[in-house]
Amino acid sequence: MPQQKRVRFKEDEQQVKNLHHLESGAVYGALLIVVGCGLLTSYLGTRLPPALTVRDLERAPNAFIAERAWASLKTLNDLGPKPAGSQANEVLAYEFLLKEVQRINASKHDGQQLEVDSQTVTGAFSISLLNQSMTSVYRNVQNLVVRLAGSDVRQHALLLNCHFDTVASSPGASDDGASCAVMLEILRVLSRRPVRTRHTVTFLFNGAEETMLQAAHGFITQHPWAADVRAFLNLESSGSGGKEVLFQAGPHYPWLIEAYARAIRHPFAHTVGEEIFQLGLIPSDTDFRMFRDYGEVPGMDFAHIANGYRYHTRYDSMDFLSLDVLQRTGDNVLALTLDLAESDELAASDLPVGETVFFDFIGLAFVHYSASSGRLINLAVVVLSLIVPLMCFARARFDDVLREVIVGLVGTVFGTVFSIIACTTIARQLDFFGKSMTWYTNTHLILGLYCCPALLSHCFVYLFLTTFYTNSKSNLSLGQMTQARLVGVNVFWSVVTLAATVAGYRSGYIPMVLLVCSLASSTLNLLFNASRTHRAWMYIHLAGQLPALLWATNFYNVLIALFVPITGRFGGSRNPEVFISLLAAGGTLLCCSYLIPFIAQLRKMMNFTAKLSAIIVLTLVLACLSPLGMPYRDESMATEPTPQRHYVTHTFRVFHDEFGLYKSTDSGFLFQEMDRNTRATIEEFVAPGESLTPMRQMDSCQTELFCALPFYSLWHQMRFNNYWLPGPEPLYDNMVTMAYLGTEQLDSHTQRLLFAMEGSIQSSIVVGPKEGVQLVGWSLLDHVPRPAKFGGREGHFVFITHGLPGKAWNVTLDLRYDQPKPTGELVDIVVTTKFWEYHHMHTPEFEQLLAKFPSWSHVVPSVALVSVFPL
Repeated sequence: MPQQKRVRFKEDEQQVKNLHHLESGAVYGALLIVVGCGLLTSYLGTRLPPALTVRDLERAPNAFIAERAWASLKTLNDLGPKPAGSQANEVLAYEFLLKEVQRINASKHDGQQLEVDSQTVTGAFSISLLNQSMTSVYRNVQNLVVRLAGSDVRQHALLLNCHFDTVASSPGASDDGASCAVMLEILRVLSRRPVRTRHTVTFLFNGAEETMLQAAHGFITQHPWAADVRAFLNLESSGSGGKEVLFQAGPHYPWLIEAYARAIRHPFAHTVGEEIFQLGLIPSDTDFRMFRDYGEVPGMDFAHIANGYRYHTRYDSMDFLSLDVLQRTGDNVLALTLDLAESDELAASDLPVGETVFFDFIGLAFVHYSASSGRLINLAVVVLSLIVPLMCFARARFDDVLREVIVGLVGTVFGTVFSIIACTTIARQLDFFGKSMTWYTNTHLILGLYCCPALLSHCFVYLFLTTFYTNSKSNLSLGQMTQARLVGVNVFWSVVTLAATVAGYRSGYIPMVLLVCSLASSTLNLLFNASRTHRAWMYIHLAGQLPALLWATNFYNVLIALFVPITGRFGGSRNPEVFISLLAAGGTLLCCSYLIPFIAQLRKMMNFTAKLSAIIVLTLVLACLSPLGMPYRDESMATEPTPQRHYVTHTFRVFHDEFGLYKSTDSGFLFQEMDRNTRATIEEFVAPGESLTPMRQMDSCQTELFCALPFYSLWHQMRFNNYWLPGPEPLYDNMVTMAYLGTEQLDSHTQRLLFAMEGSIQSSIVVGPKEGVQLVGWSLLDHVPRPAKFGGREGHFVFITHGLPGKAWNVTLDLRYDQPKPTGELVDIVVTTKFWEYHHMHTPEFEQLLAKFPSWSHVVPSVALVSVFPL
């Protein structure tokens, strides 16, 4: 039967029969395939190996046994929150780890040599994040360091690192107790082997990571064993459970990725994760930074990212973990440790350097190659993805083919543009009406709220192009037109791939894989001469799209699982709706771009768009008017809690004059705005009828350095819109003091101020030289980092952590000025004492305030004393 001519798409011509037209069931089938691929990749992303128990030791004596690691984790978990400086951290947790290591030492094989060192370390360093710098000072923080000697006399070592401290109010089962339990079990397994590894394996259990990575800095800069370290594995968590992802490697040492490829059977690693982290899109950091920057040691950074809702909350406990999580992490880290501990590279002095592209395909295969090879691969795929499908049109008129290619490209570009406009418009309206983050718990709402509008935008663009830009004189059948438009989609992804490659982003491999799948189906169509058939070409195309859909939906699932919980600690100044809507629009394009051109083949196009619109309306109703749109849940409302975070500080401020005499005091509660809904929660449940003052509108922000507020995590509090509620004085029985001892005149333009610091509690100091004065030196560091800026003032922020209690210590500040300054006109100083987990200091009023928060809130209470004085 001869092929019938394709006609212009008009309402009165919809019934014209064409063998290339598709029934409406085809599009629903395609969407089911997309959803099915998403469900499959979601399942594969959560599939974990069964845990081994002590009963498995007989058949697998050298295996990682999750049950033993679980017992260690239970002890750490049951100690509760363990912030640095607390008895739970400095005494109970440390003594438990030490006793476990001693037990392992007692049961080791006679051929093994195990050394233990308890390090108590003091130091300081400067660190910068979000374009603001600060000085980090630590005193008497603890590390437990264990060395399992290798057979090589040169003592080259592989370092494994975890931290046993936690943030306040969190047991820290995943962050990072599970990692320490995994390391104890790996130490136990290695110590019982009859043969030593070639290289030494050093285990660092560090006691102060949550306080700006301090204990790791103390080890890598001061411990004598640090000089032997040639590579490291850092075990971390920004979630609670699931698979551990390799999200940083190197930097610039491809042999580490080669070792990962050799050792890991079930990989989970992506270059894009490394680039996302290094761009600062994830508001956290790890000890990787200390080993890399201060030890110049290459390594790999692993973290659990599933269920980030529980990160740094009371729900980061064993109740929400499983033995299977420990088994998978332990299997992988043990295998990688053995590979690196036997490798030639650990002893080599001259190793190749360069960046690496690495990624796994839904955990089933791992691919890696050099960045230079990646550029060539991307270019080759781009060229072939354009040439091969065009060869299928060798007998067609070039003008007809080119026209449809342009339609496909224009349709994809404008579909993308209008999908972004549609999604962000919906996002802004939802936020305007106070319905922000309705998808926070039920992430499936994102499909209806944003993915469907994105898809509908693409549909309308293609409907417009089909209606007004169809070439009635074309000799191409409808099927051939669709194939040519798919070439236009190739052009779009080719431009994206080339742009990422030229910009130096290794993550250009993401669209490149889509092009590879399209190239594979085009090649088969060319080989079997299927492009002129009615249906065969389509089946070949869809077969090639199955791996592409698995690839794309896996990325969508991972990014949603990663970034949705992070919006709960974004702060309130940024609209998370816009961020998630853009993520959904991008995910829709990634998943559906090679299916959208088939819209032109639908017999009942308007019927499909009407149903899609109905889904959007229904989802909006459910999100805004039903309990499904409630963002937060506690353990009584859901098996997977999704709490709203709150940091509340009961604050007492003392202001002094230039002579150090008392001037005034005030007190109140400082609320840290963690997400877009924080203020609404505070106003509804905490302060009905009371006056909440935005931090930047406080009177003290106009007159005092850094508002004279209890800054402890400089970046969060400077970035977020915090709130102040006047209240009674807190209770306190101790504080950090900075006693002024006097002045030394170093020269005609430089004075040295001398102070005595006393008090072993977490604290901070802000030093703000006044106009015409500059801080040119101090005793904290051998240099003065650039000052931070806040509220129109510059100040040098110093964060101080105490592990074990210590003696008083002296601090000097060298100030230079052009003209002599009278008393009080040289510098402003703000000293803050921060009390975490000091529940005996909570007044009845503070307890009543905390009780007002709803059950689905996770509240982290603290008490702070702020002392302000000019000199």
